[in-house]
Amino acid sequence: MNAPVKISIAAGTGIALAFAAGVTTASAAPKEKCYGIALAGENGCANLSKTHSCQGTSKVDYAVDDWKLVPKGTCATTVITDKDGVERAGMTKKQAKAAMKM
Repeated sequence: MNAPVKISIAAGTGIALAFAAGVTTASAAPKEKCYGIALAGENGCANLSKTHSCQGTSKVDYAVDDWKLVPKGTCATTVITDKDGVERAGMTKKQAKAAMKM
């Protein structure tokens, strides 16, 4: 193998390893459950009302009792606009439980 090919392979390997390390670091960042912002089929595991217990099984967009993981500290500032144009902010578990009682 000639020198330019070896350099190209080494550079490509280095870039791939750096990218993989960055992906691992990003996915290991602290997360929190954020209620009321998950689209149908994109929820985390069991919901608060116990109508399902599996990830990706919600049937309704933005159900108050369903959650998804977001970067820690961002739930309260996560705002979605539903199909009716209503803006909704993400909620903590306590807020979601209170909203369910309304």
